[in-house]
Amino acid sequence: MTPSDTRSHDAHCASHLARLWMLADDEASAAVPDVLTQQVTRITGMILTEAESAGRAVMITMAEGPRAAAAERFLAARLARMASAAQDVTAAARRGDAAALRRQLRWFDTLTSAMWAVLTALRPGPPVSH
Repeated sequence: MTPSDTRSHDAHCASHLARLWMLADDEASAAVPDVLTQQVTRITGMILTEAESAGRAVMITMAEGPRAAAAERFLAARLARMASAAQDVTAAARRGDAAALRRQLRWFDTLTSAMWAVLTALRPGPPVSH
């Protein structure tokens, strides 16, 4: 995985997260919980897919190195935490609870940022400046 690959996945997630924040701040969206829930589910799924794809790419570059097994378990745990947080965001949207939606989205955003920090650190080669 090259630095530009990491940045590409990260950029896709950043745009998806920005869309989620716009939805969370849009009172018209909150008034229609079914539509909001569908959009939140779709967008969080896209973010999870990007993170999973980037994780697989990092694991391929690590091959069977000494840290590969530990890194694979760590990434799987990070992805599971993100998936759980995504479910919490969706549940808040389904309830139409704007405050909970923003709170859960903040946590999901934090976990997503942490995942990209880990993926960047595991990527072989010189460190990437942000």
